[in-house]
Amino acid sequence: MNDALFLHRIHFAFTITFHYLFPQLTMGLAPLIVVLKTLAIRTRNEAYNESVRFWTKIFGINFALGVVTGIPMEFQFGTNWAQFSRLTGGVIGQPLAMEGTFSFFLESAFLGLFLYGEKRLGKWGHWWAGFLVFLGSWLSGFFIIVTDAWMQHPVAYTRLPNGGFSVSSFWGLLTIPWALIQYAHNMSGAVVTGAFVMAGVGAFYLLQQKFVEHARIFLGVGIVAGIAASLWQVFPSGDLHGKYMARNQPVTAAAMEGLFKSQTGAPIVILGQPDEEHQRIDNPIIVNKVLSFLVYGTTTAEVQGLNEFPKDQWPTNIPLLYFSYHVMVGLGTIFVVVMALGAFLLWRRKLFASPWMLWIILLCVPFPYIANTAGWLAAEVGRQPWLVYGLLRTSQGYSTNVIAGNSLFTLLGYMGLYLVLGILFLFLIQREIGKGPALAAAGTVRSGAPITTT
Repeated sequence: MNDALFLHRIHFAFTITFHYLFPQLTMGLAPLIVVLKTLAIRTRNEAYNESVRFWTKIFGINFALGVVTGIPMEFQFGTNWAQFSRLTGGVIGQPLAMEGTFSFFLESAFLGLFLYGEKRLGKWGHWWAGFLVFLGSWLSGFFIIVTDAWMQHPVAYTRLPNGGFSVSSFWGLLTIPWALIQYAHNMSGAVVTGAFVMAGVGAFYLLQQKFVEHARIFLGVGIVAGIAASLWQVFPSGDLHGKYMARNQPVTAAAMEGLFKSQTGAPIVILGQPDEEHQRIDNPIIVNKVLSFLVYGTTTAEVQGLNEFPKDQWPTNIPLLYFSYHVMVGLGTIFVVVMALGAFLLWRRKLFASPWMLWIILLCVPFPYIANTAGWLAAEVGRQPWLVYGLLRTSQGYSTNVIAGNSLFTLLGYMGLYLVLGILFLFLIQREIGKGPALAAAGTVRSGAPITTT
């Protein structure tokens, strides 16, 4: 790989990884805020409305940083990846344009109303504003997923005389099975992030004995949403995604599992280190026949290994792909255990008086960010060496006119700028958490007896 191509890839990877730290929380918080607003209307408990206002501020900060860090990626398509844009713009340009034209404006317009129009809109108008913010954020995620899914599993296209692509069926593009499965998996991952953040803030307040009534609300909503989303991540969305990938990208699935040779009754590797040179897994901890069962529903099925495919079609960084995938799966398993234990204690009415569990929830807050990043890393590294799977190689899509030095210079500039933005984000979030969810006019800490619904 030449230096320019490598730096272009690193540049885009850094930009999109940093950017996705913010929309995953907004997409995860959006439905939870609607739940809080619904409970506020049903119970007439002002603590729920105060919770809505608090989390809407957190949402707004994330939304603003997501916009600022996301815009540069649009320009990178025309600078670092101009050839890719020229060839595929007739396809991916349509969902990307719809994301900006419809969902982004829907989300941003009603976010302003939701933040500042509560008194004028009334309780139900305010609820609808929150619902439309949720709808806009999830529509935005859908159009982005469609774009990526087409690159993973291209369908509904025709080839032009110049080698480019155009859409043959717009409906076929929007309903790619890969996109629907990936969307279900990705959005539940975002809800896991939102649930852990909400529950983590609640645990933080309870450990400090501040905003106790609100903290119990945060924990109750966060735990219930978290266990549902964590289970959905494993089954059915994760299970379906794995099966679909094994059928349509078998070489990627084999690399993720570290399966170098085809096997009947293939085992699943829990831990181990892939040795690409000797085509084996070092120090493996395996469970026999499980991989065959997970992919094909029977322990006697043969699963294709990497040896079935030419080496020039293998993912270009098998260790990175393998470890990213296993980090995602390992953390996903931990999320199920933590949220299930939290749900059990909540059901037994012991969660709020269990500091050890509150500490576990609080310390787990960073892990959904790591898991989501690892999942996307596995998806994108797994598609290599292709930009459009099976049709356009990565080496054919970058801008040859942008030299390595230019890419390195702008990458360093982005790193410095994003460091400043990251510090600003942490300062703003810390300030809002410090203020807490109590009424700003009162400026007091509220506490009280446990809420009956939890």
